[in-house]
Amino acid sequence: MAASLTLSELYIYPVKSLGGIRVTEAEIEPRGLRHDRRWLIVDERNQFMTQRQLADMAHLKVAAAYNGFLLTHAARPELLPLYVPFAATPERTLFVTIWDDMVFAWRGTPEADAWLTEALGRPCKLVYMSDMVMRATDGGAADGEVSFADAFPFLVIGQASLDDLNTRLAAPVPMDRFRPNLVVAGGAPYEEEAWRDFAIAGQPFVGVRPCGRCVVTTIDQQTTQKSAEPLRTLATYRTLDHKVMFGQNVTGPGRGTLRVGDSLAVFNRG
Repeated sequence: MAASLTLSELYIYPVKSLGGIRVTEAEIEPRGLRHDRRWLIVDERNQFMTQRQLADMAHLKVAAAYNGFLLTHAARPELLPLYVPFAATPERTLFVTIWDDMVFAWRGTPEADAWLTEALGRPCKLVYMSDMVMRATDGGAADGEVSFADAFPFLVIGQASLDDLNTRLAAPVPMDRFRPNLVVAGGAPYEEEAWRDFAIAGQPFVGVRPCGRCVVTTIDQQTTQKSAEPLRTLATYRTLDHKVMFGQNVTGPGRGTLRVGDSLAVFNRG
C-alpha cells in the first residue's frame, strides 16, 4: 500500500531571491501563491538581481508583518527594519528585465530603494508586479502566468528527497537551500519529479518538469558562505540533460486555498 502524502510545509517568498515566510495557509492565484515573488530587486540598469550574482542578498531576512513584511539585515543590526507592503501603488513605473522577459513594474518607495542600496552596497530599486502584467511561464502562455519566479508558479519538493540527499552529504543542508513553495511528507525520495496530474485537497495541479538547480543551492542562507555542496553530490546521481535536478516545477488551479496538513493524491505519473 502506498504511503499517504500530505502537505507538510508552505512557503511564500515576497521578494525574489530573498528568504521565505513559512505559513500554515495560503491563497492560490493565477501566478502562484498569493504574495509570492511579486517584489523584485533590480540594479541601476533595471536588470533583476539574485543571489546568483550577489550572495550577500542572503543576509536580508524577511518576516511577516501586518499587510506586508519586514526586511532586516542579519549582519548589520544598525540598519533599522524596513516595512514593505504586500502590494505597491502605480505612482511610479518602469520596465524591468528578468531573464529574457521585459515587463512593466510599479516602483516601491524611495525609502525602500535607499535602504536596499545601503544594505547591498550598490544602487538598486525595489519593484512590484501588478495584476495587469502578463508574464508567461517558461512553458509558454498555454501553461499560464508566473510572477517574478524563475519559470513556473510553484515548486514542490518531497521531504523524503531532502532526507535522502542528506544521508549522502558530510554536512546536511536545510530545505531553505531549495526554496520550495510546497513540501510534501510521505512517499519515496524524488517521486515528486514524476508526478504529472495530482491534487492537493481536491485542487488540481500539473507537474511540468523537474527543476534544474543553480549555484544558489550552494549558499548557506545564514552565513552567505558558498561551498560545492549540495550540487556536487546531486550531480553524481540527479543529472538529466546536463542539469542537476531537485524538485518539480508545477502549475496550479488558479484559485483556491492550501493548508498545511492537506492530503495529496497522484493520478498520473510520467
